Amino acid sequence: MLDLIHISKTFNPGTVNEKKAVSDLSVHLDDGDFVTIIGSNGAGKSTLFNAVAGTFYVDSGSVILGGQDITYLEEHKRSRVIGRMFQDPLKGTAPSMSIEENLALAYLRSSEGTSPFSRIGRRDKELFREKLALLGMGLEDRMKNPVGLLSGGQRQALTLLMATMVTPKVLLLDEHTAALDPATADKVMELTRRIVSESHITCMMITHNMSQALETGNRTFLMSDGRIVYDVKGEERSRLTTQDLLRKFREGTGRDLDNDRILLSE
Repeated sequence: MLDLIHISKTFNPGTVNEKKAVSDLSVHLDDGDFVTIIGSNGAGKSTLFNAVAGTFYVDSGSVILGGQDITYLEEHKRSRVIGRMFQDPLKGTAPSMSIEENLALAYLRSSEGTSPFSRIGRRDKELFREKLALLGMGLEDRMKNPVGLLSGGQRQALTLLMATMVTPKVLLLDEHTAALDPATADKVMELTRRIVSESHITCMMITHNMSQALETGNRTFLMSDGRIVYDVKGEERSRLTTQDLLRKFREGTGRDLDNDRILLSE
């Protein structure tokens, strides 16, 4: 489904601020893989997502999605087949527009062969209502309300629905529950697992919580210095503990994981 072939990205090359963010990284994701990603700040996690989403072009290497080379495909064109969520609930929606209008924008952008200037009909609105009802938050009865009136958790749930209403080829989740209170984060995380599973979406999720990384999806990456230092799935992953992950990080990098946010989440 997704192949990253020897991709590299360096920021500010040739200056004192040069930063090699991703270094000769290669990985293959099968259709339906749900990968959780752990790593300290600066490990290259978000840069990896930006390379897949097309926020910038990689310096070298190739990005292949569904057999198509998208290495130099513009970001707005990739957004038709790549869904993305960020940590900040304010990033995924337009606050002055209604819930219905936000859903319409996402639906028209992602629908194959549909112009973004097309009109939303009654049948589309019924679909929006049905999808909103599945969130269990009562948003189906507030479709005319501005999104800016919603709580952070409601906005993240809405953004998740917008990113997956038309099933994407890949879904990128960049710590999308980190800014929420624990109870709301659990609810959004459960919605995420259900939607990804039911729609068989290939997904990558950055998280700072090692227990969550092992309990969610079917595969886990440890990243450091722009590389994947450990890639585990299947029976081996099912037997791992958080202490095992710390040991694997040490073995892969030669140093201990010292990110307080990750360590204190356990």
